[in-house]
Amino acid sequence: MTALLRYQTALLLRSQRWLPPVILYAVFLGVGVQGGQPVLDSLGYTAAALLPVAAWLVRICVTGEPAAARACVTAARGPARTHLAALLTALTAAALLGTVATLIVTVISHHATNDHRLPVSPVRAGAAGLLATLACALLGSAVGALTNRPLLRSPGRAVPAMLLAALLAVVVGGSPAHAAVSGLVSGSESGRIPVSPLPLAAAVLLTAAAFAAACALNGRRSS
Repeated sequence: MTALLRYQTALLLRSQRWLPPVILYAVFLGVGVQGGQPVLDSLGYTAAALLPVAAWLVRICVTGEPAAARACVTAARGPARTHLAALLTALTAAALLGTVATLIVTVISHHATNDHRLPVSPVRAGAAGLLATLACALLGSAVGALTNRPLLRSPGRAVPAMLLAALLAVVVGGSPAHAAVSGLVSGSESGRIPVSPLPLAAAVLLTAAAFAAACALNGRRSS
């Protein structure tokens, strides 16, 4: 699996297809996050914006390999493991991107509630923001796994389904991403920092199930 991960990482970096989602994420943050804004609100925005970016990175990883190369790697390592390596590469890239953004936003933001009356610990705020960011990276990766190959192969179906599912994952109540982001927004009003691992744990379980389903189906369709 280590060799497959290195291979998928090299494919991602050399293709430069990661540039559009990363640039789009930077633009989102440049527009929506300004220095001196309440830290928890800014971290919530940072986490929510990462979810569609994570789904986009998954699409890049599972569709970027040339067909002939994919056939060779699949024959050598198996379709399920090959697909899992692509999914894990995208998830890792999204998590790293979100972690860097969370650290930067935590440093430049104002460490207070949104009415600027109560102080907010930057360490606890950063921890809460990181948990929310990782939850959104996981949910975005799950969305990407379920809305691209092998489940949806046509771009005309896959891309709209991916965008719609990413939006729903952020706004629908009961979603771990929604719970994590809304917790940050509520904490910015009350001053209570929501450092809870529950949304992240739920996101891990959902993403593991999505990855397992995608890899199993890829194995069947490749056999």
